Amino acid sequence: MDDKMTVIGTHVCTATDDLYQLVDFLNRNLKDKNVIFGLSKHQEQEGKMLLTLYRA
Repeated sequence: MDDKMTVIGTHVCTATDDLYQLVDFLNRNLKDKNVIFGLSKHQEQEGKMLLTLYRA
């Protein structure tokens, strides 16, 4: 069985206080659609976040 996730897309956005709450909301409400959102600090740009959309 293949448990790897496929990246559907990425987007660099400005870090905000509510961004983690938004990603949590999306993951909770879209888990039955086999998509997962990831959020990480952008390696190259200060104050930016990398939002990644995966197909589970």
